[in-house]
Amino acid sequence: MTGTGDEPFIAAVKPLVDAMGGEMVPPDEAGPDDVVLSWGGSDVVAVRLPQLADSLDHILAAMERKQGKPLADLDRKAKQEVVRILEARGAFSVRHGVETVASALGVSRFTVYNYLNRDKGV
Repeated sequence: MTGTGDEPFIAAVKPLVDAMGGEMVPPDEAGPDDVVLSWGGSDVVAVRLPQLADSLDHILAAMERKQGKPLADLDRKAKQEVVRILEARGAFSVRHGVETVASALGVSRFTVYNYLNRDKGV
């Protein structure tokens, strides 16, 4: 965002920033919690990271886009796979994560816990 030929760098990091639900801002607008990225010795762009709870909503929306339909419309096996992926990404460390995922999948919290325990062989 300095305009000195950094456009390829910004284009390269944009998919990653978008995937995690972040926002790219000019480096001079960076706040204390933003991550400033440099290229060639110059600050190029700052990345404003999303709040953890917003990240879960973003991840669920991305998974829905990837599936091509609402997560609640998936079959049981596909829902179990979604829960496995979300667990690997830390979704259940977020407060109310189980409830949020259960709602998105159209199942009960108990069902999500069963899916989690099934993967652990409990």
